[in-house]
Amino acid sequence: MQEEAAAFLAAGLQAAPAVQAAPVLQAAPAAAALPRIALVGVHGYGARHLDNLRRLEERQLARLVAVADPRPPADGTLDCSVQAFGTLDELLAAGTAPDVVILATPIQTHAPLALAAIAAGADVYVEKPPMASLAQYDEVLAAAEAAGRLVQVGFQSLGSEALPEIAALVESGALGRIRGIGATGAWVRSVGYFKRSRWAGRRSLDGTDVVDGVATNALAHAVATGLRIAGAALSDDVVSVETDLYRAHTTESDDTSVIRVRTSAGRVLLCALTLCAAEQFPPSITVLGTLGKAEFFYTEDRLVLETADGITTRTFGRTDLLENLLAARAAGNGTADRAHDGGAAGLLSPLSAAGPYMTVLEAVRTAEPPREIPAGNIAWEGEGDDAHPVVHGIEAALQRAVLSQSTFAELGLPWARSDKASSDKAWSDKARPEPACASLAVDGRPVAWLQDGSRIMPTSSPRPYLHPVTTLAGTVVSDHLPADHVWHLGAGVAIQDVAGVNFWGGRTYTRQAGGYVWRDDHGRIDITDMAGSPGALDQTLRWVGPDGTPVLSEQRRWRYDAVGPSLWKLSLDFELSPTGPEPVALGSPGSNGRENGGYGGFFWRLPPTNLALIRTAEAEGEEAVHGTVAPWLAWSGLFGAGESSEAGAEATLVFLASPQAPDPWFVRLSGYPGVGLSLAWDSPLLASRDNPVRRTVTVLVADGILSTADIEQLTESLGETT
Repeated sequence: MQEEAAAFLAAGLQAAPAVQAAPVLQAAPAAAALPRIALVGVHGYGARHLDNLRRLEERQLARLVAVADPRPPADGTLDCSVQAFGTLDELLAAGTAPDVVILATPIQTHAPLALAAIAAGADVYVEKPPMASLAQYDEVLAAAEAAGRLVQVGFQSLGSEALPEIAALVESGALGRIRGIGATGAWVRSVGYFKRSRWAGRRSLDGTDVVDGVATNALAHAVATGLRIAGAALSDDVVSVETDLYRAHTTESDDTSVIRVRTSAGRVLLCALTLCAAEQFPPSITVLGTLGKAEFFYTEDRLVLETADGITTRTFGRTDLLENLLAARAAGNGTADRAHDGGAAGLLSPLSAAGPYMTVLEAVRTAEPPREIPAGNIAWEGEGDDAHPVVHGIEAALQRAVLSQSTFAELGLPWARSDKASSDKAWSDKARPEPACASLAVDGRPVAWLQDGSRIMPTSSPRPYLHPVTTLAGTVVSDHLPADHVWHLGAGVAIQDVAGVNFWGGRTYTRQAGGYVWRDDHGRIDITDMAGSPGALDQTLRWVGPDGTPVLSEQRRWRYDAVGPSLWKLSLDFELSPTGPEPVALGSPGSNGRENGGYGGFFWRLPPTNLALIRTAEAEGEEAVHGTVAPWLAWSGLFGAGESSEAGAEATLVFLASPQAPDPWFVRLSGYPGVGLSLAWDSPLLASRDNPVRRTVTVLVADGILSTADIEQLTESLGETT
């Protein structure tokens, strides 16, 4: 296979050779006017085309007349009537051009070979990805349109009969408002996979673009199918493409990546893909709506629909794309390559509809080379050519990325890239999401990063927050964007009901529904001003409703300093006042009828903690502490256990109650780890200009396990409690 790419490329670029001794392609007899097919590339995926062509010949739908491959097919592979050539140029120079040319060749050869076939008067079926650059795509598309030739792209999943069903679900509103679309693929590829040809795993070869990679080749169907479901039919339907590319293999190309696409219709497609999973799972496209979820396993044509009525599963049929191309030819649609119109005679995967996919490929092609995932975050399984890398926790990372519509970098995965200043280099092996507005340092060591929340999805109520927060020894004691509640964002302030606006994220609890429902009620909190000094960070914030109307203004003050060699103190003081003249009610699920659900105000989402111990001076355990009023609450345990090969580290957080009001503690452990102080436990709290709501919360962050006696002594010595 090492010479194959070069030979195919030469075939698409060189002048046609003399043909005195070449066999002549004979035209089909008029009585047997079957489309005459030529297959370029008979090995690899080309072997599948040979099998499919035998099927079509048995049904009298087409006739294979010639193949071209620098490596001749094995004896007995082809019928004696099929002529074999070394290159497409030789094939085309031998006589009458075939009606359809199938290209199952290396990526970098697609454009020159397609141009040669079109110039010879043939329609084309080209395997994915269609071309290796957007410029090549534009050139081939223009040539096809000028010549009136059809070009079908081999995204076989686009032939699935499930796609019209999914489109109907979306358009009818059966899934409610679409919150996001995710494409997930977790495959396993070995070292031998990248040895199969000289171009495999390459971004370019001998100065020619190849753009191999998880999103551009191996799991390209996931991207193309996701784009189709997102309604992106033309290049202009794609507003932006963001790439976050990594590799665990010793290749040039990416094998573990996130691609985020925003469409002109306001939809977001988040593709989270890897070839470095522990085991291979069927890839899928998930449509998340406010009334349900549809998950399409495109390799199986299986659609799983979840709504209030339950879960249903259906398996659909699929139209073969070569058959579809032949049907389009028979219907007389050879005057132009047109976009998919859903009709029986229209192409299901025309080149003209591949513009959105090519926009994604171009973003990958022009992106910085993928970042190498450090060896400490990878486990290798198998030996020799069968060896394959497994990125630690990759399956969970894919799920979090799709649910939160975030990149790996934004999730703050240990191996993900970071654009922080070089002074933060010491934290290259710690969780560090981006973008960060500022870092909080104690004795010169960063211990927390302020996130501005600008990249948080709208239904998670974008807002500023601290994450990661660490102990002085570097143990991470906060979490954000977890799969169970992607709207939980580190340490900060969030309220679910502010005059009917959700500034918490996720579903809203209403008394009328008697439960949680998705509503278009999510607000956002913007930073309008910020000033920092050693040990202090002051912010002016604006709480804005979904219609853009300001609801609250906030003054937020962070204070932080060292208490000892293994302990530091963080204080948050916030003051909320209405932007208008009328008082504003601050509510919670508890004030709206949910028993013991009075969360809202200060909230700290913790990471998973082994051997977690939750206590106050008078009580111990989640049930005993939740809803109580106490001067302090401590959370201690083993943090970071199970991540990579780390055994975890002991740490303790001591939350000190606000001196302004006896707010109950909100505590969760069994469902998820989190601690908050509730502003509106079972009744709303009014904020007015004359009487703004103000709270001060202090958190002691310690390495090791602090005893109750230690905590009492600390709080007394710091003067934080009486």
